[in-house]
Amino acid sequence: MSKKVCVIGGGVAGLAVAIGLHQQGIDVEVVERDKDWKVYHVGIIVQANFIRALETLGLGKAAVDAGFPYRGARFLTPSGDLIAELPGESQVDGLPGDLGLTRPALHEVLTSKVKALGIPVKLGVTFESFTDNTATGGDSVDVTFTDGTSGTYDLLIAADGNYSAVRKVLWPEAKPAFTGQGVWRYNVPRPADLEWSDLYIGVENGYKGKAGYCPLTPEEMYIFVVTEEPGNPRFDPATLAEEMSKRLAGYGGVLGEAAKAVTDPALTVYRPLEACIMPDPWYQGRVVLIGDAAHSATPHLGQGAAMAVEDAVVLAEELGEDQSIEAALQAFMLRRFERAKLVGTSSIMLGEWEMHPEKAGDPVEVTERIRRTLAEPV
Repeated sequence: MSKKVCVIGGGVAGLAVAIGLHQQGIDVEVVERDKDWKVYHVGIIVQANFIRALETLGLGKAAVDAGFPYRGARFLTPSGDLIAELPGESQVDGLPGDLGLTRPALHEVLTSKVKALGIPVKLGVTFESFTDNTATGGDSVDVTFTDGTSGTYDLLIAADGNYSAVRKVLWPEAKPAFTGQGVWRYNVPRPADLEWSDLYIGVENGYKGKAGYCPLTPEEMYIFVVTEEPGNPRFDPATLAEEMSKRLAGYGGVLGEAAKAVTDPALTVYRPLEACIMPDPWYQGRVVLIGDAAHSATPHLGQGAAMAVEDAVVLAEELGEDQSIEAALQAFMLRRFERAKLVGTSSIMLGEWEMHPEKAGDPVEVTERIRRTLAEPV
């Protein structure tokens, strides 16, 4: 049976699932509300399971070429002394186990593939409303769009992020909740000999939280700091560099030196950490959530993009099988729910440990264990 699918959202999850569906011979179109189709310029950390999932879409090498493969993660004290090393382990022959790249670089990899495949994308457009006809015995979903057009589809995929408008319609009580922390990011020059992503953790001289850096290109890396932000404050954009510098004061090693480059508030990115992990199932009738719309978490494990692409790959595979839409969605949940939940809840737990070190377990052990788990097939 031929299928027709609409994807709401042209970010990582939406573009990846569109590519996967096209590979399966499924008619797919994407709507993206940002008419400029741009993303903010920050770095992201991705691991072997992300590269493996992208390679399934034929994009593993392109992503690696767009970023900087590094040797793995090191854990350091706030003053810069080594605690542990977790070397990256490849899951695809010829490709690395750990990779840093800018979000615009990943966006370019995905958008270039979508354009090359001729997948229709409407920019500056999103849904106005949708009607799931399964509620009245039908087998489709009708969608009206903000540009005045409409369509009938076998499935509507919501890949519209942490503040999903589709989720708000179906599950209005499900809202992202502030975790108590915020993350600050800034891109700086990469030291020529830096080949690791370093994470500064632990309590030392009153520090709580986590900071670190990750190579993005041969010339560039990004530094970040995750801190408790009581009351979920909003900051004057003109003060962002100053505020980030305050939170990096006193760190040693490479991070302490790199922090001196944080001077331009326009280049400083701050985001409060707000999470929303949906229960099983992530779908109602012919509408399904994927990526951050279904399981947004904190960046403590560096798995946000990986979970989005894995969702996309698995959903496309199941929809490509000779089975009903309902059976495909059930199979999708069986393969994805526990894995994504583990990442989400563990990420939030690591943040809780940073805010309450007196109750903390071992973050190195948790990170290593989850890395091993995610090396297993999806």
